[in-house]
Amino acid sequence: MKMFFSVRQAFQRSLLLAACACCLAAAPAHAERLKDLASIQGVRENQLLGYGLVVGLDGSGDQTTQTPFTVQSVMSMLQQMGVSLPPASSLQLKNVAAVMVTTSLPAFAQPGQTLDVTVSSMGNAKSLRGGTLLMTPLKGADGQIYGIAQGNLVVGGAGAAANGSKAQVNHLSVGRISNGATVERAVPTSLGQADAVFVELKETDFSTAARVVEAVNRVFGANTAAAQDGRVIRVRAPADNSQRVAFLGALESINLTPAQTYAKVILNARTGSVVMNQAVTLESCAVSHGNLSIVINTENTASQPAPMSNGQTVVTQNSQIDIRKEPGQVMMLKGGASLAEVVKALNAIGATPQDLLAILQAMKAAGSLRAELEII
Repeated sequence: MKMFFSVRQAFQRSLLLAACACCLAAAPAHAERLKDLASIQGVRENQLLGYGLVVGLDGSGDQTTQTPFTVQSVMSMLQQMGVSLPPASSLQLKNVAAVMVTTSLPAFAQPGQTLDVTVSSMGNAKSLRGGTLLMTPLKGADGQIYGIAQGNLVVGGAGAAANGSKAQVNHLSVGRISNGATVERAVPTSLGQADAVFVELKETDFSTAARVVEAVNRVFGANTAAAQDGRVIRVRAPADNSQRVAFLGALESINLTPAQTYAKVILNARTGSVVMNQAVTLESCAVSHGNLSIVINTENTASQPAPMSNGQTVVTQNSQIDIRKEPGQVMMLKGGASLAEVVKALNAIGATPQDLLAILQAMKAAGSLRAELEII
C-alpha cells in the first residue's frame, strides 16, 4: 500500500510539472501543441453508410422508368409494413428518391448520442428540398448497424430569376440533417497497450519525431518516450484509466517547435496559382520556352578579413535572374535566386499557366528546382 501511494504521488508530481511547463513557460511564437501535430493511436473515427428513401418531394423525385431500384425499395418497405401490392402493379412515384446516407462515428461515441448526416441522391431526382428521410440503418465496414438516421432534410442553394431565366446556385441533390442519426452501438476504443500509449505524427518526419521525444522526456522525465520510427512514438503511461486520461491531457498540451518540412511547390494548372510552403531557391539554369527565356547565374563571392584582424572568411552567394520575352522585353532580378521572384516576374510579363507548368517542370527535371513539385 505504501508503494502504491508513492507511485501515485510521483505520477501526480509529473502531472503538476507538465501543467507548470505548459502554463508558465513562455513558449516561442512558432511553437505548436503536440495535439496539433500528432494523434493518439486507436483514437479515430469510423465511417458509416446507409441506403434509404426520401419522401415528400414536390414532384422532383426519381423517374421510376429509369431508376427501377427506387420502385423495388418502396415495394419492399410497404411489404414489411403489411401492405401487399398486386404483382403486375406499376408504381409511378414522383415524390420519392433513393439516397445514400453517410456520416462519421467519432471515437468514444456512446448509444443515444446524435450525429449529423449527409443525404445524397443516387438516382435522377431533380431536388431533395422539402423531403423527409425515412428510418435508415447506418452500417460500418463490418456490416454491423451502428446508428439509425431519420429526419427532415435541409438543402442549401439560392435561386434567382431575371427576365424569364432562372439560375440555381449549389447542388439540390445533397442535403444534411443536423442530429439526424442516433448511435445504437459503441465501438470499443483502447488507449494504448499495457503501460504505454503510442503517439502517431500526422506526417512522417524523423526530425519532428526526435523533437517530440525530447519534449516529452523533458516534461515527464527521462526514458518516458522513445521513437519507434519516423511516425510512431511510444510513451509510458499510467495503467489506471482515470490517471491515463489526465496524463494524455497533459501530454497533448506540450508545446514544441516542429522541424522544417521538405520544400514543396504546388501548381494549379488551370488558374496558374503557385503555392510554396517555404522559401524555395533555385540553382543555376537556363530555360527556353517559346518566346520566353530564363537564365539564372549563381556566383560565390569570398570576403577576406583584414591582415592580423583575427577575422574569418565569409562566402556569400550572389544570384542574377534574367527573364526575357521577345521582342526585347527584359526583366533583371538580383539577389538570391528565389522561385517566388521568378514566378512573380513571369506573371508580370504575361506568362500563361501552361507556361508556368512547362517551365517549372523543366527546372525540376534539370535539377535546378530542389523541391517536390505537385500539379493539381
